[in-house]
Amino acid sequence: MTTETNQTVEHVLCVPTLLFHEIGHFQGFMPDVDRYLTSLLDPQYTSYRPRDEVEEDPSYKQLIPYCIFRHEGRVFHYARGAKGGESRLHAKRSVGIGGHISTEDAEHETNAYSVGMWREINEEVQMDTEFEVNCVGLINDDATEVGRVHLGVVHLFDLESAKVQPREESIIETGFAEPAELVQQRDAFETWSQICLDHLF
Repeated sequence: MTTETNQTVEHVLCVPTLLFHEIGHFQGFMPDVDRYLTSLLDPQYTSYRPRDEVEEDPSYKQLIPYCIFRHEGRVFHYARGAKGGESRLHAKRSVGIGGHISTEDAEHETNAYSVGMWREINEEVQMDTEFEVNCVGLINDDATEVGRVHLGVVHLFDLESAKVQPREESIIETGFAEPAELVQQRDAFETWSQICLDHLF
């Protein structure tokens, strides 16, 4: 019985919060990607731990790819419906697509982080366009319950056309808008999106 239960527990990619502090703790947005990711994605520091445990354990940071789609300056945005996986973010608006890297991503021979990022994108949206992508920064927000146990890695996708459609029922009220429009509605967005709107656009 115990074995069956353990098999259903999602294990997610984490790094010790102490490592993050050793590299250089920050609050908000950090554009110095190379300085952090070299260590944060080093297998000697990463581990896969039960998600239900680390969601309540600030001694670990769960690494989350946070993917932003932009077309001709306009940014993809959406609202999180009640069927979303993270109940603490329900009803919040967002400019980021992404989620946890899990042990199923590590079963592939290629980079587990990259595999997990693309799995999350393909689960959440359908993107029918060519694009260029750059990793542009990291997000840390120790001021919120969710933020204390997560560390965001921001990937900016510049799209040839605005062809992004939701695949999940939890992604609703989608569209592309000028960053200035979104900033006017800043309080409706989750904190990671607020940080990106403040620093990227």
